[in-house]
Amino acid sequence: MSADRLPDTDLTRHRRLREQGSLDRADLEAILDAGFVCHLGVVVEGRPLVVPTVYGRDGRQLYLHGSVASRSLAGGTPVCVTVTHVDGLVLARSVFEHGVNYRSAMIHGTARKVTDPEEKLAGLRLLTEHSAPGQWTYARRPNRKELAATTLLALSLEEASVKIRTGAPEDGEGPDAELGLWAGVLPLTSVWGDPVTDPALPPNHPVPEHIARRGGTRHG
Repeated sequence: MSADRLPDTDLTRHRRLREQGSLDRADLEAILDAGFVCHLGVVVEGRPLVVPTVYGRDGRQLYLHGSVASRSLAGGTPVCVTVTHVDGLVLARSVFEHGVNYRSAMIHGTARKVTDPEEKLAGLRLLTEHSAPGQWTYARRPNRKELAATTLLALSLEEASVKIRTGAPEDGEGPDAELGLWAGVLPLTSVWGDPVTDPALPPNHPVPEHIARRGGTRHG
């Protein structure tokens, strides 16, 4: 299999809406790069938990973090991580044909708790820079006590499933087309607002350039 293709496994095989599925690793990476919040699914003490958290990636690994007190971040157990972007509502002529334009990724594997100090610091840097580029070198970095209070998980990106839906409703040539109803797509976009300065700072405290330039830009 090409290094740019994702493996087709029992967990990642597309059984429904196969035309929306992709085995292109570039599609997986684009979906991950477009967001910074994922949902971590894991079984803890016999019960399923789904936890939202931020992430970062490096090559073929995804890094997730949280408190050492979090039961969902114990590591060493099978997990499922999902990232989804909603690009619009697909409004058809019938309710049955309504849908969503979206990009989604589902990653399977066994999460590994990062214990090596250098890898842990590097992983936290990736995670920080993924959500707020430039912030790692601007803000104070974590000290030893803060690192001890933080859990970092690493998850391989080797087993993943990707699905993407784009375009118009699919009933334009069916019987419902004769109803004369409006149909189409209602796009959804996210835009970063202007930075809001902490009121504890002195008046007119300058906003760092790496933060200011994101205001008004599109996210995702």
